[in-house]
Amino acid sequence: MYAFLHLSLLSIFFFLIFKKLIKSNAFKNLPPGPPYIPYIGNLHQLKQPFHRTFYHLSQKYGKVFSLRFGSRLVVVVSSQTAAQECFSKNDIVVANRPHFLTGKYVAYNNTTLLLSPYGDHWRNLRRIATLEVLSTHRVTSFLEIRRDEIMRLVRKLAQECTNGFNKVELSSKFSEMTFNTIMRMVSGKRYYGEDCDVSDVEKARVFRETIKELMAMGGANNPGDFISVLRWFDLDGLDSKLKRISKITDSFLQELVDEHRSGKGNNSDTMIDHLLTQQHSNPEYYTDGIIKGLILVMLLGGTDTSSVTLEWAMLNLLNHPKIIERARKEIDTLIKHDRLIDEPDISKLSYLQNIVYETLRLHPAAPLSVPHLSSEDFTLEGYKVPQNTIVLVNAWAIHRDPDVWSEDSTQFKPERFEKEGEANKLLAFGIGRRACPGANLAQRTVNLTLGLLIQCFEWERTTHEKIGIVEGKGLTVSKKIPLEAMCKVRTP
Repeated sequence: MYAFLHLSLLSIFFFLIFKKLIKSNAFKNLPPGPPYIPYIGNLHQLKQPFHRTFYHLSQKYGKVFSLRFGSRLVVVVSSQTAAQECFSKNDIVVANRPHFLTGKYVAYNNTTLLLSPYGDHWRNLRRIATLEVLSTHRVTSFLEIRRDEIMRLVRKLAQECTNGFNKVELSSKFSEMTFNTIMRMVSGKRYYGEDCDVSDVEKARVFRETIKELMAMGGANNPGDFISVLRWFDLDGLDSKLKRISKITDSFLQELVDEHRSGKGNNSDTMIDHLLTQQHSNPEYYTDGIIKGLILVMLLGGTDTSSVTLEWAMLNLLNHPKIIERARKEIDTLIKHDRLIDEPDISKLSYLQNIVYETLRLHPAAPLSVPHLSSEDFTLEGYKVPQNTIVLVNAWAIHRDPDVWSEDSTQFKPERFEKEGEANKLLAFGIGRRACPGANLAQRTVNLTLGLLIQCFEWERTTHEKIGIVEGKGLTVSKKIPLEAMCKVRTP
């Protein structure tokens, strides 16, 4: 009797599994991929940095391949043509975002511009970001802030190098400069430097460390998002970590909003003030949650990405002194020695722009796209991609594809962008309707900073050997060991 009951239950179990496999398109023409373990999928095979792991898998299974994250199907795109097909022909289909615990706890229940589902709410947020927060007019209006923060960086370096070549650590300086820049645009306050309130410095330190922890957990790399038993019992501690992070970030952001609401802000022309004005006329939509979500996206998207790009740019320049010489010659020829570079000069400095493009190509700050989610079945390069599939674009792999960038695709060669239209092939800021709206601001900041560092200083490596390219972990990928260089004030 018991044996019959067990056999019946086992038969029902396998029938349900078989039915689920058929329903989930398991026997259709899915992209190829490695074998996986039931329930766990391929999660046990993933190793940081993920963009390199995915690149090696693409060498074996093709530039469009599939994985299983727990029971979730994931398709990884490592081809320029496949990415274009995915985000032109199927752009609306893949415009959604998967819901992860990070979005639930930290991104105000997936209501931020970065993580909200595609629909009316997202379109409203995108409109606010592109027309009110990051419009060309508003970005230009904050030029003085960018100029001032970059010049503070230049003066600080000059003070450290008054007596010839001196060793300087650049990574933290870039990070502090970009954070101050965005925070002044958002709230009118500086958080690093000689004229900052001590309490603000400590708040910024805690907030930055928390954001760094969050970025290390970002993307689609938490097993707790895909294995339900881990979520039920919080076996990996993910829920607890994210609740703690959420409390810290929300408290920091709410304090900023409250300061400006009460009139204690240092500036009345900040993004927070602008959004609070909108809240006054439309309180039902411009809630504090919406405002804090926009600020959070600005801080996440506008600080680490720019500082990491500057770090990789300087690393490659230090490894290629002749490129520094050519860039400096361009600056000296067009700007002379009469004055320092300013933002309006950047459009004339084509080789400087090419250095930034080449940095974005070889070292996109976010090597993997923010995950997309298919809202219905679609076809990609002949393969069937079912509804509710997570789609990841490996920009790092595409940017090194010799079929797109020639045989020297792994070499740092800014002159490749002298060919018209090459910059249009870059995916560093995403692709499709959910591409980053802050690309203009980021490129202005990086170009001006890099131009002034080349114009004002001489640079050398700290050793005769080339600096190794060893990456850290996280959604944005910086150098694992902070970048150091020998710096000397340049004499005309």
